[in-house]
Amino acid sequence: KQWYQRRVRARQKGEIKSPAPACYAVAISPDNKTCFSCCSDGNIAVWDLHNKELIKQFQGHTDGASCTDISTDGTKLWTGGLDNTVRAWDLREPSNKLETYDFTSQIFSLGYCPKDDWVAVGMESCYIELFNVNKSITEKYQLQKHESSVLSLKFSSDGNWFVTTGKDNQMNIWTTPHGYNAYQSQEAASVLGCDISEDDRFIITGSGDKKATLYEVVY
Repeated sequence: KQWYQRRVRARQKGEIKSPAPACYAVAISPDNKTCFSCCSDGNIAVWDLHNKELIKQFQGHTDGASCTDISTDGTKLWTGGLDNTVRAWDLREPSNKLETYDFTSQIFSLGYCPKDDWVAVGMESCYIELFNVNKSITEKYQLQKHESSVLSLKFSSDGNWFVTTGKDNQMNIWTTPHGYNAYQSQEAASVLGCDISEDDRFIITGSGDKKATLYEVVY
């Protein structure tokens, strides 16, 4: 583990009011023009960031939409829901053609791999599942190291590995797509979120004991 500090400033430019009672997750498009918010009513709200206006809503989840990710080329949006489904939205089509993938547990986290069309899904049941959206590739992988819900998931920029964190205080690093468990760390409280630096050298986690932990990735 390695710690460092960097001075960062932010200036609030406005607020976007969600039509739903709560917003569970957000993502910004690669061109920085659009924001997608996962809402507790199951809808995906699409916002114009410049005008702070609601453009449209994607309707599909029958329970809260809990997590989201966008493909690196900005053409497809992935959302996970408390209705046990993952949904893919084609952002190039006016109708936003929808694909649905069914699971046996609520979806708490997901990530789209920057290469090879793999999607990893972290579930309430403690399992992680990987599937390929290329219909010619039928392999699926189910991974288990966590002992409770998988709360966050993030792929490295090169797509060769990904991180998961859980309610069981664990942080795990997995290889793509076969799921070799390359590293495991036990923190003092539930690990609620994670992110990876753009150069894949650092992982940061945030936990329930009021602490962020920075890991240096050693190759």
